[in-house]
Parts: sequence; C-alpha cells; structure tokens
Amino acid sequence: MNLSMPGLLLLVGGSIVYWVCHYALSLRHNIAEAKRSGLPYVVVPCSPITHLWRISFPLCSRLLKLLPKSWWEDWFDVMIPDNIYWSGWKLFERYGEAFLVVSPGFRVLYVANAEMITQIFAKREQFPKWVARYHILRLFGENLITAEGQTWRLHRRVIAASFSERNAALVFREAIVQAQGMVRGWIGPSETRSEVLRTVERDALRMALHIIGYVGFGLRLLWPGQTLPANMDPKYSKYSSLEAAEGYEMSFVDTMRSVMDNILLIPLAPKWLLRAWPSERTTEALVAYENYTKYMEEMMEDKLDDARRGIPPEGMDLMGSLVRCAYEADAAKDDKTGKAASLPVLTREEIIGNAFIMFAAGHETSGGNIHVLMMLLATNPSAQRHLQRGIDQVLGDSDPSTWDYDTKVSAMMGSMIGACLYETLRIVPPAVEIPKEVSPLGDQPVTMDGREYLLTEGTGIAIVTSGVHLNPRYWPHADSKICEGGNDLRDFRPERWFPNKSGLGARGVEDTSGPESAAQYGGHGEVDSSAQMFRPAKGSYIPFSDGSRSCMGRRTAQAQITAMLAVVFREYSVELAVDEWASDAEVQAMSRDERASVYRQAQDKSRQTMMKMYSVVTLGLHSTYHVPLRLVKRGHENFVDWMDG
Repeated sequence: MNLSMPGLLLLVGGSIVYWVCHYALSLRHNIAEAKRSGLPYVVVPCSPITHLWRISFPLCSRLLKLLPKSWWEDWFDVMIPDNIYWSGWKLFERYGEAFLVVSPGFRVLYVANAEMITQIFAKREQFPKWVARYHILRLFGENLITAEGQTWRLHRRVIAASFSERNAALVFREAIVQAQGMVRGWIGPSETRSEVLRTVERDALRMALHIIGYVGFGLRLLWPGQTLPANMDPKYSKYSSLEAAEGYEMSFVDTMRSVMDNILLIPLAPKWLLRAWPSERTTEALVAYENYTKYMEEMMEDKLDDARRGIPPEGMDLMGSLVRCAYEADAAKDDKTGKAASLPVLTREEIIGNAFIMFAAGHETSGGNIHVLMMLLATNPSAQRHLQRGIDQVLGDSDPSTWDYDTKVSAMMGSMIGACLYETLRIVPPAVEIPKEVSPLGDQPVTMDGREYLLTEGTGIAIVTSGVHLNPRYWPHADSKICEGGNDLRDFRPERWFPNKSGLGARGVEDTSGPESAAQYGGHGEVDSSAQMFRPAKGSYIPFSDGSRSCMGRRTAQAQITAMLAVVFREYSVELAVDEWASDAEVQAMSRDERASVYRQAQDKSRQTMMKMYSVVTLGLHSTYHVPLRLVKRGHENFVDWMDG
C-alpha cells in the first residue's frame, strides 16, 4: 500500500496522539487505583522493573538530569536499578514500610513490613507468584520456580521427595570433600602457596556446582589436576571432563558457567540473530545454550536407560526423579487402549527446565553466599575470630572425614557458624525481591499496624527481602561503628543472633511462638538453632522466601555452607590482600599501628566494592568487581588475629 506524504503524516500524527492519550489515561487510572489503596505512592514516568529501562538507564538518567531538578528529584531514586538494595532502609524510611510506585504500565507495591508480608505469603491463591518477572528462568522450559497453579503442584510433587534430611546429610559429606578440593587449589600441592586469591567467586561457584552435580545428578566433576575415578560409568564421563567432550564445543562446567554469565542475553534475541551477530559474546552465548541443551538431552536418555534397566538411583538424583516420572507414566499406559493412565507426566522441555533450575539455584545461590561470606569475614576480623572459636568448640580437632551430619549439624547451626550464615543471608539475601501479584480474583484487603489497606486487582508486589531484613523495628541493633550517624543493621555482626551476649537484646522484636512456628522462616527452629539464638518475628527474615512456595533446598544449602565454613576456617584464616598499599616485605616491617592503618584502607575498599553488588539471577558481584583475598594458616596471620572491625 502506497501512502502519500499527507497520509503518512496523518498516520504518524494519529499514532502519537493515540499513544499520548493512552499514556495519560493509563497513568490516570493507576493513580486512582493507588489512591483507593490508602497507601503512600510515588508517580514515575515509566516502569522501573522492565529490562528495557535497566538497559537504557545510563542514557536516560543523563538526559533526565539535563532537566530542572525539581522535575525529577522526588521520584528519581526509585527508578535507579538495584537501588532498592543499595539504598538499604532509606527508601522505606522516606516513603513508608509499604508504598506503591505508579507508572502508566504498572502499579507495584514495595513492602518491607513483616505483618503485611506474612499476610501475602499466607494467601497463595489471592497473591500468586508474579510469573512474568521470572521469564529468564524459563529459558529451557517451564519449571518449579516459574510454574503456578496445578502445573506448579505437579512439579513440586515430582521434586519434593529428593529434598530429605537423608539427602541433606549426603550434601554435607560431599561439601566437606569439595571444600577440601577448593582449599587444595588455593594452597597448591606443597600447601605453602600464599598468592592473592582473585578467583574466589568462580571457585566458590565451581565448588557448589560440583556438589549439586554429584549429589543431585550423579556427576563427578573435577578440580584441575584431578582424574576420573576408575569405576566411573563411561556414559557420565563426558560431563566430568575438563575438556569439551566429542561432539561438543565446551566442557559441561564451562557450559554452565557461560549460560549463567549470559542468562540475560540468551532470551533477548532469536537464536538466528545470536548466530548472525558479529560478536564473540553472542557466539559464546549461543554455543553455551546449544551445548547445555544437548548435554541435558543426553543425560535424560542416560537416566531413562537406567530406569528401564532398574539401576537404583544414587543420592538425591534429581534428574532421575524427573525422568522416572515420565517413564513410569509411559509404562502405565493401558495395554488394550494404548492410552496413558492418569499418572501426571512432565514434558521433555519441563524436565530440562527443572534440571536447569536445580543446577542454577543449587550452585548460584550457595556459591554466591560462600563468596560473600569469605569477603565479609575477611573484612570483619573480630567476627572471623568468633567463628573460629565456635568451630573449635563444636568440632575440636576432629578430622573432617569423621564429621557426622546427624550429630554435628544442629550444634553447628546453633553456634557462631550458623550465626555467620544467618547474618550473611540477612544483609546479602540471594534475592532482593520476591515478586507476587494481586490475582484476578479481585481486590484484596491487608492490614498493617491496625489499619486496613486495599491492594487492587492487577497490582504487582515486590516483597523486598533486603528491606525487611534492615527494618529496625524487627532487629537487635546499635549505633554503627562504620557508618557515622546510622544504626549497624547494614554491618556484619553475627553476634546479633545472640542478643543476650551481645547486649543488643533491648531493640528488635523477637518471635516467641515456639520452635514449630519459628522453623518456617529462615530455619530458626529446634533442628537449626539453640534456644539462645534470636528468632526474628514472622515475616521479617525471608532469605528462603516463606509459605508453601518457600525454597525446598534450604536445608541442603545450609548443610553445604556450614560444612565449607568449618573446613576452611578450622585450619585457615582469610585476610584482605593489601598489595595495593604495601608489599609483603613492607607489611612484615610494619608496627601494629601501621598494619592497622593499611588494613583499614583495604576494609574501606572492600566495603565500597561490596556495595556494588547487583542482581542477575541472584545478588552478587558477578565477576564485574572483586575483593582480593589471602588464605593463611591460623597462627600466621598479619591482621585478622588481632584487629577489630
């Protein structure tokens, strides 16, 4: 169809008028809905949660700041990507513990109030998961995290049996082995290497991948220098190799790393465009995607073959559970009609999608937490010493091979070992936000501090984990020794979890409903912690989410992180590398005051670097930034055996 110039101008002009009218009417509607809620709200020009805004923010922010400051200063802070984490409690202090961000396209509730959070988690049908926010996790197929309704129930039923205490014990034992392998890589064969560690994040992620690979999928992944066991099933050796197997361009470990590195890029464009785009990164992303799919399809066939031959599963065997579900349903077909029986079955795409989620969640979350713990402990020497005393008290000088999950883990979780884990998850939760939404069932009332509010149909909800974890009404706190003029809730203080000993017990609201209730939120029940540990008010500590959709892998994550802490800090200390300010020889010649001055510079830079964390799948530095560390034998420290902070 040929358009004349006047016709083209009319079409363009009409489109602009339509867009402006639609924009204005949508914004007017959303403002009216926000007013109906009774909650405070902030009006912004566009939604801050879209990937398009995140990508365009550097340019848009520069253009916005060319305008008069009065035009944007009241709302700009809520538009900054990841500022909900970076700002700590400041946004909620400014706008309220629950407030709406209103744009033409969205109404989003940001909530850091435990009372309201508990109501939202309790009403799963009225406040379902906001599945649209999880689209990048649907990269290989529908799965436990992205599904809702009956589909989610099916996925959970198939997977839940694998997350038992018996399998948590298996994770604990394997974590000891893998932590020892990671340490050997750091200290070298002679056990004397003391180089600056610049790959702690990569190594921690690799350790966690090895654990979930073996316990969850029966794969024995190798550290550099290791060889395959002689009795290993040949069909699984291709996953273990440090080199790409025949028919692949990447090893399995490199494939997983590349998929996670490019998880935002892969779904952004069609595969043909990634293939044609002249960029090494897009090529690598596509190769990783194709290699991962091929690895998983072959693993699925291998597990199906095992099921047909009646080979018993080993460990959690997550992939085996998924495949056997499909195999048993197929085997249950009626012999006469050939029709499938009533057994539910996952599709091949769903099996691969769930395998990806188990790999991703199983190693990205735990590995990231381990990396953060190492940085925090090096930056806070007194906390590291408290941890080591806790390890000595619980485990003594016993060999790690003798540590028994059933007899040791409760004492470990109830000691400074558990407190360090809990405190890390409080200040650096894996997920900054837990997305929910108000269902099409209609408007939903919620209460906060004795007043009722209305969450209107279609409102998105961001339960801000990092916000409620810093809400001063729920947590023991004092004045910060690091940040002048503020409280210490952003500071790493594991002793916070023992308020009677730390002197912080006067502030913060503690749950007194008993161990059965306390076990629901964050693992502070009778199997996890001692009676002396602080129990957060319900809804105020949610690193593993809460309610029916809370993380099934909580116990396995705790098992592997506590085992790693015990293995590493039983024999070693971790210090910040100070090479930027002084050489090893210069440090040795320094007085204690001079050493303290140098280390404080490293501490300041470490804290500044950790404030640059951002979210991809989980919160972390994601190899963009790093904090250099050193591993030293206990008794041979330069700084952390005596410094405060």
